[in-house]
Amino acid sequence: MLLKDYRTHFIEKLTPLYDVMEAERFFTISLEELKGWKRVDVALNPHAELSADEIATWDVVLAALEQQKPIQYIFGRTHFYGLDFEVKEHTLIPRPETEELVEWVIHENKSRGRVTILDIGTGSGCIAISLAKNLPDAQIFAIDVSAGALEVAKKNALNNNVNVTFIQQDILAAEKLEDQFDVIVSNPPYVRNLEKAEIKPNVLDYEPHLALFVDDNDALLFYRKIALLAKGNLPQNGKVYFEINQYLGLETAQMLEEFGFANVVLRKDMYGNDRMLSGNSDFKKLDRAW
Repeated sequence: MLLKDYRTHFIEKLTPLYDVMEAERFFTISLEELKGWKRVDVALNPHAELSADEIATWDVVLAALEQQKPIQYIFGRTHFYGLDFEVKEHTLIPRPETEELVEWVIHENKSRGRVTILDIGTGSGCIAISLAKNLPDAQIFAIDVSAGALEVAKKNALNNNVNVTFIQQDILAAEKLEDQFDVIVSNPPYVRNLEKAEIKPNVLDYEPHLALFVDDNDALLFYRKIALLAKGNLPQNGKVYFEINQYLGLETAQMLEEFGFANVVLRKDMYGNDRMLSGNSDFKKLDRAW
């Protein structure tokens, strides 16, 4: 079969589940992964044929996509902030919105020299490793509760040639942080169970629920815990950065202010949703005891 004809077949099989642009993107990714070609190479080689073995391999990928398995899990890797990352069932697939969070942290800390940064809930290590790559003077630490996720993150740090100190810890059970950090950043679980109806099957059926969901009645559980630990840990002029639930931006900002954080900033992502939050550790004096 000609490759260009298989492309048509591939996209037609997927369009009942995905729009044409998404199906085309899956073909382009598969083309690069399976054949080492760019999309333009198909046009430049109109008579390129797929062997029977190649068709069998493509069919396996197509069948997995029809089951709505994320293409990043099919090939075991993805791109984030200009770097390559291995991803497995233990780790969330990094999102473009999280790249915006990383960009914010880099922009505000690139001239601070040897800052110490802690990434809480590191998963694949995408935040910590991207920060280490772009803030070479910083000392980066990363925590996750999942041993499987940390195994992937360590491999990603090695593959991207950066030094990150990884720690297995349940942050909800931590009474304090063992070291002092200038910056704490986190993209913790924040999707409420009531929002599951909005989640596509390729996320709901494959990505780790431990890293995604929180109880409807305590959606800010991780943010409160991290804010409490940060309050006892950050030096003057330290900072916290969060990725947040788009529906709880004002509530999360208010929570940080109630913990005494100053200059709380709520930012929207590229889609116009409340997605990022920061606060300074220039703590205000509050009557409320925590």
